[in-house]
Amino acid sequence: MHSVDPIRRCLCNQVLSNEVILLGIKSKKILLATFAIASLTTASSAADLPQRAYAPAPVMVASVYDWTGFYIGANGGYGTSRNCWGVVPAAGAVIPDGCHSQSGGIIGGQAGHRWQGGPVVFGLEAQGDWASLRSSHVSVVNPLLTNSSKVTGLGLFTGQIGYAWNAALLYVKGGAALTNNSLLQATTLGGVGLNYATSTRWGGAVGVGFEYGFTPNWTAGIEYDRLIMGSANNSFSVPVGAAAAVNRISQDVDMVTVRVNYKFGGPVVARY
Repeated sequence: MHSVDPIRRCLCNQVLSNEVILLGIKSKKILLATFAIASLTTASSAADLPQRAYAPAPVMVASVYDWTGFYIGANGGYGTSRNCWGVVPAAGAVIPDGCHSQSGGIIGGQAGHRWQGGPVVFGLEAQGDWASLRSSHVSVVNPLLTNSSKVTGLGLFTGQIGYAWNAALLYVKGGAALTNNSLLQATTLGGVGLNYATSTRWGGAVGVGFEYGFTPNWTAGIEYDRLIMGSANNSFSVPVGAAAAVNRISQDVDMVTVRVNYKFGGPVVARY
């Protein structure tokens, strides 16, 4: 066998080594190119997918009770009335003839309209009630007679102003008031009626109340009213042949009522 020249052998080995290196470099380039193409393909596919829809953040909405609107309702409660009598002679000053306080039940209804601006509420209201407030006292001037009075009806025509905390309303009121009264002088012994009179009296009224809207249209509340009726002369019908009787009677009324109303119109408004 012919021996291979060492120099030629070395050259051959060097060539083989260079080819191996070149082959490795080409392989790396191919792998990099393949990876780049795959990355581009994946990104393109992801771009073609439908985007996920995100729900908008919820908006906080608070329900605010609206007191504006027309309302109608019913009331019932308890009342007291203070009456002081005085005999009015033909000439001279009024002679005090004693006082009595009467009490009893009240029932009736009311209707009105309110306007709300912010937390402030204004209103107008008319109220009418049947009443049965009755009492009597023995006359100081003539003990043979007993003076009796009875409040049979009450009316209030008032304005309101109040402050609302959402469905709660605190208010004050004031205006005009009237009372219907039956007056009687009877014998102390036997109770025989002698002198009669009826009167419708006008005066002033002030009050305070609290009301709460327990449903969008229904409200309930409690109210106190003071009726200041002043004093007025009352001419009595007397038996034929008897002297005419005139009495000056003062009157004040205190009443507490529970109220339920139905309010027409929009029940709530949204506040963002």
